[in-house]
Amino acid sequence: MTKFTLEDLEAIVAQRAMSDDELSYTRKLIGKGVAKCAQKVGEEAVEAAIAAVKPDKQELTGEAADLLYHLLVLLKASDVPLSDVMATLESRTGQTGLQEKASRAGD
Repeated sequence: MTKFTLEDLEAIVAQRAMSDDELSYTRKLIGKGVAKCAQKVGEEAVEAAIAAVKPDKQELTGEAADLLYHLLVLLKASDVPLSDVMATLESRTGQTGLQEKASRAGD
């Protein structure tokens, strides 16, 4: 069985963003612009955080899936490929999290 990856989801988001399908949620959301996409990421992040403090792991799983989807939509709307995000994460693995955070303290 093949594993579903974030790259697979990124490809689906890209395909649906360019779709002629009037019923495509992805297309409609991207059509509303980066600000709306960012708002949805914020909403989903809050919902995931709330779900995390509940004893229902299935709810957190669903909210995390929603958050990842909406983040990929935001990246698409912002013309930022997932590969750039992954490269940034990869570059940060050569140091501890505290060292990496300190290196960005001026940001």
